[in-house]
Amino acid sequence: MLKAAYKSDIGRVRSVNEDRVVVKDGVAGGTLAIVADGMGGHQAGDTASQITIELVEASLRGIDVALDEDERAARLVDAIRAANAKVYEIASGKEHYRGMGTTITAALVDANRVLIGHIGDSRAYYIHRNEISQITEDHTLVNELVKTGQLTREEAASHPRRNVITRALGTEFDVEVDVSRLPWAPGDVLLLCSDGLSNLISEAELTRTVRGEGTLDEKAERLVASALDAGGDDNITVVLLANEP
Repeated sequence: MLKAAYKSDIGRVRSVNEDRVVVKDGVAGGTLAIVADGMGGHQAGDTASQITIELVEASLRGIDVALDEDERAARLVDAIRAANAKVYEIASGKEHYRGMGTTITAALVDANRVLIGHIGDSRAYYIHRNEISQITEDHTLVNELVKTGQLTREEAASHPRRNVITRALGTEFDVEVDVSRLPWAPGDVLLLCSDGLSNLISEAELTRTVRGEGTLDEKAERLVASALDAGGDDNITVVLLANEP
């Protein structure tokens, strides 16, 4: 049985919550979950993330349950690229929206499989037993510096430019979408989040919370509370999807 919980919070510093989240059952025979973290300032960022989740959800709502995994992946990529084109069109046509964009991490989950489409630095984590794996790759300047050996992971975590995005939805005419496929067994948990959570909470703490006592809703609440206690310097959004026996 698939269970889901989610929570979004404005945090302690920002005046607007530019994060958007959707968790919708009955999409392609399973559940669609999306986290989008908008950028571009007041109105622009939240507009980009809101348009994105609405368009992607609408595009995927009619997916045939019988589609094989490759076809489902192609439909997910097409939906995200179509949202990219629309956000870019709006940003190009209105001065106060110029430069707006958003991250997106979208998961299609059913009883047997997980499919993820990703752009930006919102993350997907896969928790199997007591081990956590970051599934998505951050499209950020500091991650590029880590990959080329110019920064360590520890240095990247506190780097002053750690929030500089190198790939986002809506900032270019077209965009590349990363796709990941996961095994999915009873007891597994998928965690999607914006960087307002992942920048402040360690993987060890994420795992302890997810594997701790309480309902899935309580765990989502606890994760957001931990990020707030750690400073809450950004909007915070988390989705938990659990494959329960």
